[in-house]
Amino acid sequence: MLRIHNSLTGRKEELRPIVPGKIGMYVCGITVYDYCHIGHARSQVAFDIVRRWLRASGCDVTYVRNITDIDDKIIRRAAENDEAIDALTGRFIEAMNEDFAALGIERPDYEPRATQYVPAIVAMIEALVEKGYAYVAADRDVLYAVERFVDYGRLSGKKLENLEAGARVAVDADKRNPLDFVLWKAAKPGEPAWDSPWGAGRPGWHIECSAMSTELLGTHFDIHGGGMDLKFPHHENEIAQSCAASGDSFVNIWMHNGFVNIDEEKMSKSLGNFFTVRDVLPTLRHPEVLRYFLISSHYRGPINYSTAQLAQADAALTRLYTALRGLATKKLTRKHTAAQEEFAAAMNDDFNTPQALAVLQGLARDLNAARAAGDAKTAQWRANELVALGNMLGILTVDPEQWFRLGVPRAEGEGAMDDAAIGSLIDARLAARKAKNWAESDRIRDQLAAAGIVLEDRPGGVTEWRRR
Repeated sequence: MLRIHNSLTGRKEELRPIVPGKIGMYVCGITVYDYCHIGHARSQVAFDIVRRWLRASGCDVTYVRNITDIDDKIIRRAAENDEAIDALTGRFIEAMNEDFAALGIERPDYEPRATQYVPAIVAMIEALVEKGYAYVAADRDVLYAVERFVDYGRLSGKKLENLEAGARVAVDADKRNPLDFVLWKAAKPGEPAWDSPWGAGRPGWHIECSAMSTELLGTHFDIHGGGMDLKFPHHENEIAQSCAASGDSFVNIWMHNGFVNIDEEKMSKSLGNFFTVRDVLPTLRHPEVLRYFLISSHYRGPINYSTAQLAQADAALTRLYTALRGLATKKLTRKHTAAQEEFAAAMNDDFNTPQALAVLQGLARDLNAARAAGDAKTAQWRANELVALGNMLGILTVDPEQWFRLGVPRAEGEGAMDDAAIGSLIDARLAARKAKNWAESDRIRDQLAAAGIVLEDRPGGVTEWRRR
């Protein structure tokens, strides 16, 4: 039984699909005006894990993740770059897809862009105006009348009267209430615009997700996810818009992932304390290291980013790959072993990936013990389990020998040695050992060690190597 923490109720609830066996899931994606940072990666890896486990549990998942390709930040950045908006967004969408693919984040079933759904957005705003939930201001912006929606604040736990008191310091004369938010922005000179019943303009940010999610998943679906920073006002406004427009329930379970922090402060572009995915990946042995780091903490809690934490993730992954080394794994056939049940129990408890990773580390220990005892059958079975369960988390996808040959990137100025050169030196060392030329053998070992290559001599005259 899968239980998920529902941000709307503040408690874990059993997932009960609206349509048995099927799940509709919408996750807020990226505003494409810059490269994705580690905070974006944390959110998208978290919901990639959710989708993977739902699918492994037998659900037919329809996963929608939007792209915001028109908003104030995009318009400003394009102007700063003297670049066409389509060129800017196209460039960063391509970069986003490259980064996410490197991290093993699977593509969604649908990836709608706001600019492709303007007719649906206009239709939803028309419905809100007709029902009295929205109005046209003097400047021709269309605004949502927050006071008309009686449940406003339920998701975030904020009370309307408190919000109103705090908002009055920045009163907009065109608003009936300081909390009213824009659904349609009247066109300004030089900005992109679309036709509407209220004149040329473009969508506000919040209405995009309401229109795209209901167009693709219907007016009532199972899961809506995103970062904790979107709970208010973005998701709160989505609920108000969507429920008012359709009269339906909109979403059953709301999921929010925690922040990535730098020195205990939230990582964000606005604070300038962010690291992009493409800045970090070249410093790692493999992108799986970053993915392991991101899932080593529970998705709802904060996670503190540091090079030390990445090094710990590399070490933990390397222990798993060390256990698998020398074994050709096969497809898992036997079901419901103790390890698999522990893994399932962890994942069914609100996607508890730290506990699931602990199960993998336990399997690696069992594998090593079986191999040391000469129990090849048990070792093989544990290896099969380890890879199968790891793959459900998007890790252990690399051949173990290749993992050790990747190595941790060396500091700038340090020489790198390719596989062919390493192989030649190992052959020369073996020849020296056969000739009992121990001084030459040691010299070659030291030369390889200086290049970051660790040798491991095995019985039978076999030497394995890995990059440090």
